[in-house]
Amino acid sequence: MRIGSFELHDPVPEFNEPYVLAILRPWIDVNGVGSLVLNEVEMRLGAMELGALYRPGRFYDFTRYRPIIDLEDGIRDVSVPNTTIHHAKREGRNDVVLLRLLEPHAHAESYVDSVLKLLKTIGAKKYILLGSMHDMVPHTRPLLVSGYGMGKEARQDVRKAGALPIMHHGPSTIVNLVTKKAAEAGLEAIAFIVSLPQYVALEEDYLGKVRLMEVLNMLYDIPVDKEDFERALEQRRLIGEKVDDSPAVKDLLPQLERAYDLRLRRAETEGESRMSSEMEDIFWRTMGKDIGKA
Repeated sequence: MRIGSFELHDPVPEFNEPYVLAILRPWIDVNGVGSLVLNEVEMRLGAMELGALYRPGRFYDFTRYRPIIDLEDGIRDVSVPNTTIHHAKREGRNDVVLLRLLEPHAHAESYVDSVLKLLKTIGAKKYILLGSMHDMVPHTRPLLVSGYGMGKEARQDVRKAGALPIMHHGPSTIVNLVTKKAAEAGLEAIAFIVSLPQYVALEEDYLGKVRLMEVLNMLYDIPVDKEDFERALEQRRLIGEKVDDSPAVKDLLPQLERAYDLRLRRAETEGESRMSSEMEDIFWRTMGKDIGKA
C-alpha cells in the first residue's frame, strides 16, 4: 500500500487510534536517547515492521547519511538509511506506531506531506515527538524534560508529565512542520525533550532514556525495564568520577546547580508546570541516594 512516499507492507493492519511515537535524527537525538527509547518500546511491545520510504534517495543525501555495507567474499548486504515505521497492537488500549524520522536534505515539503498522510491514514490519535538536547544542566540533579502540547489532551499530558515549557526562537528543523500541521488537522501533537548535561557525551545515555521512559510509562502505560535504572545509576557514578578528574567542569558544577534550582523556582513562580513529585521521588530513591536535596 502506497501512502505518499511511504510503502506499507501488505496486509496493512487495522489500527486502533494509535499513539505515534516519533524520533528525529540527528537534530534531537543527542547521545542516542530517542533511539534507545524507541528500540526499547519496539522490543517491549513486540512491534513489527510496517513500512518505510519507497525511494529514500529522493529526500536523503547518502554522502551525509552513509549506507552500511557488509563484505564477505563480495557484498553480502547494503543497509540504506531510511525513515522506518513499526506497529504494535495493544489489547484494549491504543495501538503504538514507532516512527524513526531522518531529517530530509531535499524535497522537504513532500516529506512532511507524506508523514502527515501517513498519520491521517492510520487514524493517529496522538503524535508524540521524543528527543534529547544538550543543555546547561548538572548531572547531580534530576534530568529536566521540556515540552509542549497542541490540543486539549496534549496540553493535559504535558502538565501531567511536569514538563517545563520550551521557549525557543531560532534555527530549527523543517520536520517541526509535521507537529504544527498535525495539530492543525485535529491530531493531539506533543513534544517531550530531555535536557542532558553539556559536558557529557555518550553513545548510549541511559540517564536520558530512563527519564523519557518514565514519562511514557506514566502517560501511555509503556513498560519500563527496571535494569535500566541500574545502568543509569552506574553511568551517573562514572560521570561523577570523570567530573572529579576535570577541574574545569568540577568548578563549573556548583554554578550549574544554582542555575538549575533558579530555573525551577522561576517556573513555579510563573505558574508553569515542573517535574512531578512522582518523577522527583523516583530519581532520589533510585539514583540520588548519595546526594542531598538542595
